[in-house]
Amino acid sequence: MSTLTKPAKPRAQHTNTEENMHPKPVYERDYDRLGKKLSGKVALITGGDSGIGRAVAVHFAREGADVAIVYHREDEDAQTTRELVEEKGKRAILIKADIKDEDDCRSAVEAALKEFGHIDVVVNNAAIQHPQDSIEKITAKQLEDTFRTNIFSQFFIVKAALPHLKKGSAIINTASVTAYRGSQQLLDYSSTKGAIVAFTRSLAQSLAEKGIRVNAVAPGPIWTPLITSTFPDEKIETFGKDTLLKRPGQPAEVAPCYVFLASEDGSYVTGQVLHPNGGSIVNT
Repeated sequence: MSTLTKPAKPRAQHTNTEENMHPKPVYERDYDRLGKKLSGKVALITGGDSGIGRAVAVHFAREGADVAIVYHREDEDAQTTRELVEEKGKRAILIKADIKDEDDCRSAVEAALKEFGHIDVVVNNAAIQHPQDSIEKITAKQLEDTFRTNIFSQFFIVKAALPHLKKGSAIINTASVTAYRGSQQLLDYSSTKGAIVAFTRSLAQSLAEKGIRVNAVAPGPIWTPLITSTFPDEKIETFGKDTLLKRPGQPAEVAPCYVFLASEDGSYVTGQVLHPNGGSIVNT
């Protein structure tokens, strides 16, 4: 057990030197000397075939983790991500699943466990969006598909994985800046992202006694296939230019947030949301 997670029992004292403190503050983690923040860990990542999910898989592998990549249809993208993980010297498996379905989510977790024997990090990242300029154009089917993919799946994956997660495990959910500032063209999508924030905060409270941390990342405009596959040309051309940095972010600029939350760097962080969004000020 890390010295950071051992129960501290401070003794009443008055001192202005660390030498006389009990217990002494911890200023270095064990892995700091080893160079791999996620050595020996296994991560399951939904939507891991492309975009933010791919970047997270690669960054996790770079830090020593094996990866189970859950994806829906894009076989070529998924295979490329697996190859990128393997180039880092780590193992990766591809799990094709429809995460709208609870049985598929359960099967995905079982496949990861069969291959690796354990799961230490769950990244609920997969999402869909279908821009509409009016709520009247959002059909019941679109509404259900968006909610089942973006938030129901997170419940399903966590339910399936939880019996196998141990103290020190981490769950990281992908929210969005739209959860905080809204989006007139993404009413259903932004609603699911708001639900993810509430889910994250509530689940963190539920699992704190188990020593399982739950956090989220709420990216701003990030250059991924989700953008090029759903927005019209004129929107794509100006995408991200309304941020303080005047450009969209890259998946590689978001993935380090997940590494931080998955590793012992984030050992005192739970129920929180990180905001790699190009400078948008949000009410956290």
